Amino acid sequence: MVIEERIETDPEICHGKPCIKGTRIMISIILEWLEAGKTFEDIMDAYPELSKEDLSATVRYARKIIEEEKSASIS
Repeated sequence: MVIEERIETDPEICHGKPCIKGTRIMISIILEWLEAGKTFEDIMDAYPELSKEDLSATVRYARKIIEEEKSASIS
C-alpha cells in the first residue's frame, strides 16, 4: 500500500495538517492515541471510519518523515 493512497495534506482541510483521506482525522491525533498506549482496535472503536490500513499508513508516514529528517541532517 502506498501512503499517499491513505493520507492527504490539503490546505483547505484541517489547516493543511496531514489527515486520513476522506476524513478530518489528523495523523497527529492517531499518533497521540498510539503514544497513550491505545491499540489499533481502540482507535477504530473510537473512529469507526478508520481501517487498520489507515492506521498502518499513519505509522509508516511518521517513520517516513523521521527518515527524511535524518537524511536531511546527514547531508
